[in-house]
Formats: sequence, structure tokens, C-alpha cells
Amino acid sequence: MTAGSAISLRRDGAIAIVTLSNAGRLNAMTRAMWRELRAVFDGLRSDGDSALRCVIVRGEGGAFCAGGDISEYPSFRFSEPSLREFHENEVWAALQAMLDCPLPLVAQIEGACMGAGIEIASCCDIRLAGASARFGAPIAKLGFPMAPREAALVHGAIGDVLARDMLLAAGVHGAQRLYDAGFLLQVLPDNEVPLAAQSHAERIAALSPQAARLHKATFAALRAGAPSAHGLLATAYDYADSVEHREGIAAFLAKRPPNFRSQAKQSSE
Repeated sequence: MTAGSAISLRRDGAIAIVTLSNAGRLNAMTRAMWRELRAVFDGLRSDGDSALRCVIVRGEGGAFCAGGDISEYPSFRFSEPSLREFHENEVWAALQAMLDCPLPLVAQIEGACMGAGIEIASCCDIRLAGASARFGAPIAKLGFPMAPREAALVHGAIGDVLARDMLLAAGVHGAQRLYDAGFLLQVLPDNEVPLAAQSHAERIAALSPQAARLHKATFAALRAGAPSAHGLLATAYDYADSVEHREGIAAFLAKRPPNFRSQAKQSSE
């Protein structure tokens, strides 16, 4: 593990903040960081903390993530078994843990969002970026492709045209181009991105956690394909008599703000 590299998690009320950090390398992902990222999201999925409502994913020091830490690559990439182990049991395992997280994920994208960075951002539900952010995956310059499942993830998030340009022509694009492609919800002045991500997360945190969890399940089924989406119908309406369902409708009819936080607490007791 590169000195100073880490994945940190801290709580800010109902919001968890996950930070990628690899000082001096624009938060490039080491193998240890991929394992830590998986552990963080496995923990978020399993800890059962009903007070948590949203996760912000960000990078340290004004960059999101510049890709993989290439200084490690000679130690494992030239052997097929170790290369497979890296992509399937470290990288994809971490990305899958993010995709499996039942909490909404907000990507706070500043500076470089390249390679591993765009894979991590593609796992997020909502992506906000600074105007100077740069996006790409120019690994063809290094003589290797993006692993198939990672490429499928990015392709689904950014669309066919940009995915082909990034992977086949090492194209690097600005935030406005990614906004136009539907990858980004907003492009903001660089200094406004942290506050915008926080505000968006707070907005999510004030809404029904049950609705968020069920929407995430629907999105996961759609990503997996028609059979999974069809199977989801068996339990799609189990929330009918839930406390949050009743509270949301009662609050609307009473012309008052809903109080999902107290309702969620009652449900967990």
C-alpha cells in the first residue's frame, strides 16, 4: 500500500462520507484501496444503521480519482492468474459492493475522474462535477483494455459513443460533455461542488428511506436484465401497509412535511 493511501469513512448526521485518498497520486487506487473500498461498502450494507440515509463518495485534495496506481502494476499484471485475481476479486468485488449498497450514493467529482475513478463514479446514483473535471479511461496507451465487467458498467453509465471514444481512442472529455451524455446531473463552479453534494445528500436524507431502498432494488434489477426485473414483481408491493407509506400520504393530505425519520425509528423498534 502506498504511504498515505486509504479509504476513509465518517458520519455527518444521516450522511456517510467515503473519501478516496492517495496523496501525491491524485487518489489513484492501490490494490489495498480496492480492498478497503469493498470493506467500507460491505459494512454500510450490513451494519443495519437505520439513521444513515445517503453516502457521498469523494476524493481528497481536489481530485476524485486519477485511475489505478500504475506504480504497482509490474508486480502482478504480467501473470494471468494474478491479473484475474486483481480484476475479479479486488476491483470488481469493490464495485459490486458499491452497486449492492441500499443507500443512495452521490459522487462529488472534482478534478481527475479517470479509469478507476470513472468506474467508481459509475456505481453512484447521482453525480455532480466541477466545471474543470476531466473524464476518461486512456488505458489503451498502456497496452491493455478495461476488464469486461468494468467496461460494461462504464458503457451503461456514459453511453456507447463516449465509451467507445474513451476506450478505443483514449479520449478525455470535460464535464460539460459528460453532462450532455447524461452521466452528470449537474456541472458547477469548482468551488461549489462540495456544498452542492452535501445539499443533495441532505435532500435525499429527508425523504423516505424505504422508497430509496426499493428504488435501488428496482435499478439493480433493471441493470441485471429482464429476468431479474420480472422476479422483483413478487415483492414489489410489500410496502403497502408500511409506516413510511402511511406517513407520506397522510402528510401530503394534511399539507405538512413528512417526518420519515421518526417513522423509520418506530419501524425499527
